[in-house]
Amino acid sequence: MVARMLSHRGFPFVSGRYTKLALQNATFSTSCRSNKSYQLVVVGGGAGGCSTAAKFSSKLGKGKVAVIEPADVHYYQPMWTLVGGGMKKLEDSKKSMSKVLPKKAEWIKQRVVSFDPSNNKVMTDDGCEVGYEYLVVAVGLQLNYHQIKGLPDAFETPGVCSNYSPLYVNKTLKSLESFREGNAIFSFPATPIKCAGAPQKAMYISEEYFRKHGKRDKANIIYNTSLPVIFGVKKYADALWEIVKERNITVNLRQNLIEVKPDSKEAVFQNLDKPDELTTFQYEMLHVTPPMSTPDSLRNCDSLVDAAGYLNVNKGTLQHVEFPNVFGIGDCTNVPTSKTAAAVAGQCGVLRKNLSLVIAGKAPTSLYDGYTSCPLVTGYSKCIMAEFDMNGNPLETFPINQAKERRLMFHFKKDVLPDMYWLGLLNGYWEGPKYVRKMLHLGFK
Repeated sequence: MVARMLSHRGFPFVSGRYTKLALQNATFSTSCRSNKSYQLVVVGGGAGGCSTAAKFSSKLGKGKVAVIEPADVHYYQPMWTLVGGGMKKLEDSKKSMSKVLPKKAEWIKQRVVSFDPSNNKVMTDDGCEVGYEYLVVAVGLQLNYHQIKGLPDAFETPGVCSNYSPLYVNKTLKSLESFREGNAIFSFPATPIKCAGAPQKAMYISEEYFRKHGKRDKANIIYNTSLPVIFGVKKYADALWEIVKERNITVNLRQNLIEVKPDSKEAVFQNLDKPDELTTFQYEMLHVTPPMSTPDSLRNCDSLVDAAGYLNVNKGTLQHVEFPNVFGIGDCTNVPTSKTAAAVAGQCGVLRKNLSLVIAGKAPTSLYDGYTSCPLVTGYSKCIMAEFDMNGNPLETFPINQAKERRLMFHFKKDVLPDMYWLGLLNGYWEGPKYVRKMLHLGFK
């Protein structure tokens, strides 16, 4: 869920000691020319960063909270599945960063290049040191296309696409439109990723596109996943196995994409159980889900991260295991739950309560239950609304079987969730469906 940004837009500015964006009804950015300090610093302007900044800039007051984020644009990334299928436009998924950050927070439009938690400061790429009393790390994940040989250059060639980047998501629909005959391959890498269901969503939408346009009999659809299962929660995995069988989709487990050869239109996969065994597939279309990791600046700070490079927090309280004035939220943490915007919503209420307690000199008491959600879009009109906790147990909001494909859930994903994100989550109002779930289940769940 959680969200990383890319700069695509510039805005008029006036120069002073700090560069300020002059935007009505919006926050402004500062280019740090000298060292500054704040009560709370939030690193990252994705879903977790925006929601945290909204909560605490209102609570602590103007000038007490800074958000460090280099991007001009904030993307609602869960929409990119629909963009790739032609159901939404990329423009629908983005807003100016200045419009989504709270007005009472100071926006430092720089990139953090290093963390120094022992001295309560971070360093930005313009050489500035930003001090803090409390730090929330919300830097999300970075996309590592370059770890696959032949990428990202292969994206300049026909048929290679990815819904995971605004640079390449529009190529998915173009690849579907230009598809003639052969293999349509969808990959899942050997790392944790944002929204683990998204590679399958692209596949199911593509399969229906081929049927709608008379190409299905010419398309051999293949899902090559590094995982040993089709999905990590058995209830939904069972439903997905039925779908792939019904739609004649080939699923190959423990297959990791390691190379793309665009000149010969070949993709090379490694068998993770037998690393010396490589299989080369011809492709007419190749949808790539890249390996992901935390950003280099966080991963290189040994005192903040675990052995895998993720922010090392208590999975219940979200407080760092070594530095009590540091908290984490979203994809960059090592909380063992699926990395989605829904997980951020479930975490932000816990973070609000626990950080407030720590600021007041008390111990954190609120515990995150691991709630996350993955709306598994299975075509142009249906969706399986998977909701579960960090132990893989279903944690469903509605009093119906959510493992069943439903048109209602498709429209909830397509038409309702975007507004909940923009108006609720980013403004710090939406903290997940916990109380809605209890009400709909008459207090029994």
